[in-house]
Parts: sequence; structure tokens; C-alpha cells
Amino acid sequence: MSMHSLSVVHPNAKIAPGVTVGPFTTIEDDVEIGEGSIIGSNVTIFSGSRIGKNVEVFPGAVIGGKPQDLKFAGEYTTTHVGDNTTVREYVTINRGTVAAGKTVVGKNCLLMAYVHVAHDCILGDNIILANNVNLAGHVELEDFVIIEGQVGVQQFVRIGKHSFIAGGSLVRKSVPPYIRAAREPLSYIGVNRIGLQRRGFAIERINNIHEIYRILFVKGLNLTNAITEIETTVPVCDERDEVVKFIAETERTGIIRSFQGLND
Repeated sequence: MSMHSLSVVHPNAKIAPGVTVGPFTTIEDDVEIGEGSIIGSNVTIFSGSRIGKNVEVFPGAVIGGKPQDLKFAGEYTTTHVGDNTTVREYVTINRGTVAAGKTVVGKNCLLMAYVHVAHDCILGDNIILANNVNLAGHVELEDFVIIEGQVGVQQFVRIGKHSFIAGGSLVRKSVPPYIRAAREPLSYIGVNRIGLQRRGFAIERINNIHEIYRILFVKGLNLTNAITEIETTVPVCDERDEVVKFIAETERTGIIRSFQGLND
């Protein structure tokens, strides 16, 4: 372990071998940092933080700060950052409240500068959040989500796996898996074909996803009839089941709809 003499690390913090801690950094009690992680200068890591292996935290980041929630009453909660994740400059990740008990950022994620992850957010693996993305409390992002810069996500919103959100968007409703979303109000603009191809999806799987969303968003059916048609006409596959399950479980915010005038 390499700890700069100008850093302040609580003696009870569990710092694994091979961790580097830069100057003017504060690491409180009840913190765990895994092997090979690099903690830059002027970083603050509060109690209850669990940092994985080979995580890189850049200057000015604050991990595990108290929730910005007036209902928070000082209950014990935690913050988790998964292995191989990069936390860039001035990112803030607040710990959970009694609602979920923790805030989680998964493995192999990239949180670019000035990202804010609020209390009780649950982020999966392989997620990219570009500069100035702000997640309100209780937001859930599934694996491989990409959100471009200057995006605000409303509380309790869910964003499904492999989805892509265009820069400058306001996300007020949940976004189903495998799609691209843009415009105002945020709307379905197509399947995330390029992202899926890059991740090794066969053309047959991508075509099934296209058919699911053609029924759901392009044919003009109401949600109930669209789901019925999807279950009747689309071959049984993981993608079909995941989309149907996502919609069934998204009651609080509802889901985005297609851009008016979108053609099949």
C-alpha cells in the first residue's frame, strides 16, 4: 500500500495491499478498499463505503456522503463501488437510506466528471455515464446502459439493459431494454442496434427485438394489446421475456412512448 503522508486514513479502514492513496484525501472508519485501487488526491470516502478491486477514483470525488433526503434519520447504510470501475473528477455518490439500505455502482463502470448518483440508486455492470449526468434517488440502471452528457433522471425511474439515452435528455419515465431514447419529451427512436452488434448479439436476436418494439411502439396499439400481441407472435426468447417483465414491473413511473411520426 502506498499512502501519501498528507492523506488522512482512519486506522480502522480496511485498505488492501497494492492500494495507492494520494495527498489531501480523507478515508473514514468503516471503509473497505480492494486490491490495486488508486485513490487520487483530495478525495473523500465516508464511513460505510465499500470500494472494489482495481477501482480508480480521480481528484475531488466524494463517495458515501449522507443522502440528500429530508427523511434520512441517520440510519446505518452503505455505498458500494464494484471492481474495475472508474470514478472521474468531482463525482458524488451518496449512501443509501432505510428504503434500500445501500447505493450500488456495479463492476466495470465509467462515471465521468461531475456525475451525481443519489441515495438508493442501483447501477448494474458495464455502465457509462457521461459528464454531468444526475441520477435522483431510487433510480435503477441495468447492465450496459449508456447515458450521454447533461442528462437528468427523475427519482424511481428504471432504465433497461443495453439502452442508450441521448445527451441533454430529461428522463421522467422508465426506458425499456435494448432501445435508443431521445427528443423532448423523451421518446423511443429505435433499437440500439449498433450497441447490440458491438456486444455480439446475433442478427436474429436483434430482429426479434425490432419486432417487439415495432408492436409496442409503432403499430399504435395500447400497452395491454401490444403485450398480448408480443406474447402471441414473437418467438419465445430471453429478450421478449425481459421486455414484458420490465414493463409489468414498471408501475410507478410508466414507460416512455414512441416519437410522434416515427415510421416503421
